[in-house]
Amino acid sequence: MDRRELVRTLRADGIPDALYDIPGVHDIPVQPDAYYFLRPAAGGWTVGLRERSRDRDTRWFSSEDAACRELRAKLSASPAPSPAGGEAVEDVLAESEEIRRRAWQDFERALREREQREQRGRRGQRGPGNE
Repeated sequence: MDRRELVRTLRADGIPDALYDIPGVHDIPVQPDAYYFLRPAAGGWTVGLRERSRDRDTRWFSSEDAACRELRAKLSASPAPSPAGGEAVEDVLAESEEIRRRAWQDFERALREREQREQRGRRGQRGPGNE
């Protein structure tokens, strides 16, 4: 099994895309606090859990096939997400875009308000006798 076949198999198994990262084959657009990974390593492959910016539970494999099978086993052993609860990755990403848009609007509004305060302050300094 290679990485591309692994991604196809995981999707067929119903494993959410947000649970794993395989650089160059399946990259997570927004990385959660914890996810599994499969990476090329010196002379082989590494499989592990990336949690809060730290690699944990890592194992090295000499073949891509063995590493892919290990990652599939880890992901298959994880409890499946509740079908009634939780949001789809697409929904989370769409919401994050809306949050980002609102944040930029708030930022731009704050800049305008600061500029207006500074202009009022400069006008107040030019009062009688200061011109």
